[in-house]
Amino acid sequence: MIEVRPFDRLGRFRNAWLNARHHFSFGSYRDPARAGFGRLLVWNDDEIAPGTGFDPHPHREMEIITYVRAGAITHQDSLGNLGRTEAGDVQVMHAGTGIVHAEHNREEVPTRLFQIWIEPDRAGVRPGWEARAFPRGQGLRVLASGRPSGTKDGAAEDGALTLFADAAVLAGTLAAGETTVLRLDPGRAAYLVAAVGSVRVNGIAAGPRDGVAIAEETEVAVVADTDAELVVVDVAAE
Repeated sequence: MIEVRPFDRLGRFRNAWLNARHHFSFGSYRDPARAGFGRLLVWNDDEIAPGTGFDPHPHREMEIITYVRAGAITHQDSLGNLGRTEAGDVQVMHAGTGIVHAEHNREEVPTRLFQIWIEPDRAGVRPGWEARAFPRGQGLRVLASGRPSGTKDGAAEDGALTLFADAAVLAGTLAAGETTVLRLDPGRAAYLVAAVGSVRVNGIAAGPRDGVAIAEETEVAVVADTDAELVVVDVAAE
């Protein structure tokens, strides 16, 4: 099963400083048919105006991944962490038993990012935050993972940021005409978004920032019709 969720049909929220699209129910956007995808509960496509952002607010029992597409985001939290994550890089926050954090765009240009929430496998983990710079390259690279160690999807998981969930976040680039293959174990599903460019997923066309829900597939060929940047979450199908 491959289902394309067009960008122009995603949930919307906009105010003076935030322009957001929601792939799944979030905030005031509610769609019973889109209440998550396995353990993947939230995928927000946010544009944050310069000099603005999310003031301190709490989270519990969630793995929160931020993939920066353009600009940069500055993170600060109640544990004393302070860091700036630039385009192409990723940060992971383990909300665990409770954390308060703020995310601000301190740049002179808009920041564009994907924020992804994944339900953890167990409650009560120690809260934490980490970020890492990852070079963009051809094919898919595992950026964050809580899957068993080893090699999947043609990419080693060594060096990936930790997730307290049986899930993985992958990203990479393809030049026009190139193909990468995503392999899913039985009982797994994936959600794919081309942050840039147009692709075909097992022959089904998807445009920039469309969501592609993939289930009951073991091998998925992604062909770039134009230069493309991909972000994928692999989760238990449940």
